[in-house]
Amino acid sequence: MPNIMKTTNIYTLAIESSCDDTSAAVLCNDKVLSNIVAGQKVHEEYGGVVPELASRAHQQNIVPVVEMAIKKAGISKSDLSNIAFTQGPGLMGSLLVGGSFAKSLSLGLNIPLIAVNHMKAHVLAHFIDEEGYDKPTFPFIALTISGGHTQIIKVSSFFDLEIIGETTDDAVGEAFDKSAKILGLPYPGGPLIDKYAQLGNPKAFPFTKPKVDGLNFSFSGLKTQILYFIQKNVAENPNFIEENINDICASIQYTIIQILMDKLKLAVAETGIKQITIGGGVSANSGIRNTLKEAETKYGWKTYIPKFEYTTDNAAMIGIVGYYNFLEKNFSTSEVVSKARIEF
Repeated sequence: MPNIMKTTNIYTLAIESSCDDTSAAVLCNDKVLSNIVAGQKVHEEYGGVVPELASRAHQQNIVPVVEMAIKKAGISKSDLSNIAFTQGPGLMGSLLVGGSFAKSLSLGLNIPLIAVNHMKAHVLAHFIDEEGYDKPTFPFIALTISGGHTQIIKVSSFFDLEIIGETTDDAVGEAFDKSAKILGLPYPGGPLIDKYAQLGNPKAFPFTKPKVDGLNFSFSGLKTQILYFIQKNVAENPNFIEENINDICASIQYTIIQILMDKLKLAVAETGIKQITIGGGVSANSGIRNTLKEAETKYGWKTYIPKFEYTTDNAAMIGIVGYYNFLEKNFSTSEVVSKARIEF
């Protein structure tokens, strides 16, 4: 049985390895003391994440990243109260590296192990104690937008999260990255679309929004529409992309944002909840952030936008979930299994 010491402060070591970023963080209660992220540039030449290369890089990175996180936090391993890690969803090889390390260290230190759902962590990252940032109150609506997920979640408590809408095919992050690839932009292309979009006319090239019932999303049709649009115009003018890159990116981004906002407005109408949060890597997009802030005055919502470093994959968000689970003694055993797909 793990040794659970009653101390004033709870120190959580968190490990995140769901995709291509190796991250470790140390939290004292709900405050982040360190949040170290090691990226992997090896995937850029392939135009996307290569799972086998990702898992190998995690193996190289995890020990120095964890050591750096503990050192920067100004504590020693003996101060730790628990270890939280990403159980899933994600790339199986990547998840296994982080999970195996977390299990071994928790056994070695004889402290509790806590398995965390990566997508729930994106939602609960808003509860990290950060100066200048308000925390939402329950209930609220969370929009999680990333390379692999697009979800609308009704959040009633730290442990009561219900998906009320999600993508039926591709995620919004994939729509951004694939559109960028069509335009010949390097991977990852989503941030480049955002960069060019800020200089363009969002209504220069109108794209049709997909019709999907309820609160669900679909982005595969939009990707196909963009592909055919580019192919047709490049056939007529080989310099079309180069001459119109800002307007093309602005139009693509505008359409995607309108799709997201339409569903959020419907979610507010159906639930009566006017507190909205965003999370996930795509929430770093400036257009989405600005539109959501404008919704406060336009629709009377209260919106919560996380600090930039807590939007992409990071261990601090895993740590905040670990902290609240520690308070409830929701611990995992060493038999817990990493899962590429995991029930929400």
